[in-house]
Amino acid sequence: MSVVTDETKSASMSARDDEGGTHRHKRGERKQRPFWQEFPILIVIAAVIAALMVTFVGRPYVIPSQSMEDTLQIGDRIYVQKITYYGSDPAPGDVVVFVGPPSWNDLYKSIRSDNTVVRGMQNFLAYFGLVPPDENDLVKRVIAVGGQTVQCCDAQGRVMVDGKPLDEPYIKKDHPWYTDRPNAVYPAGRVFGPVTVPDGHMWVMGDNRNESRDSRAHVSDDLQGTVPFDNVRGKTVFKIWPPSRLGPVHSQDPHG
Repeated sequence: MSVVTDETKSASMSARDDEGGTHRHKRGERKQRPFWQEFPILIVIAAVIAALMVTFVGRPYVIPSQSMEDTLQIGDRIYVQKITYYGSDPAPGDVVVFVGPPSWNDLYKSIRSDNTVVRGMQNFLAYFGLVPPDENDLVKRVIAVGGQTVQCCDAQGRVMVDGKPLDEPYIKKDHPWYTDRPNAVYPAGRVFGPVTVPDGHMWVMGDNRNESRDSRAHVSDDLQGTVPFDNVRGKTVFKIWPPSRLGPVHSQDPHG
């Protein structure tokens, strides 16, 4: 009898164990969501990451003009990062993207649609970096910063900062300088200054001096052609397209 009883208890315990194991197994299972339910969540996560990257890290830009040739050419895609300027200010030689001050916007035309719905969608997508911002973004090289005095030219036609000529190997083209014609007349922008850059501002010029509408074109405005650091969107660090142009964009301090 004792054997039968033991077998009954053993069978009963075994049954309970099997039942408990089944319940535990069922509790441990997770039902896989269909992809169509997970896809919107993935889209939202990707959008949030993209927005954070554009806001705090950097974003790509397209070069629309020849003002920075040969450093940057029309159609180049560049990556502009913001991290560098979180703890420091733009320095001479940096290639920066900035928003033109109000007096620089006379030739700017909005890139947004006239259709209210389309324009709203464009503004929404711009927040996530999928559409360019509707602002007059420009790319130039920093020549002088707050407290420095910039002017042109010395006897050899070079730009000077604080009375010292700059070494600018990146210049592609500039209007000729006539050392044998002391009374020569030059095109607008070839001779300028002196301008003392206010604190928190910078003086910028394009590498293709003949084709750049930069600080020299705005010396008569309230800021004498200088640009506030607050307008800077970031530092150009890399050419990401086309493949034949792939490579870093280096700062080259013209002050030596």
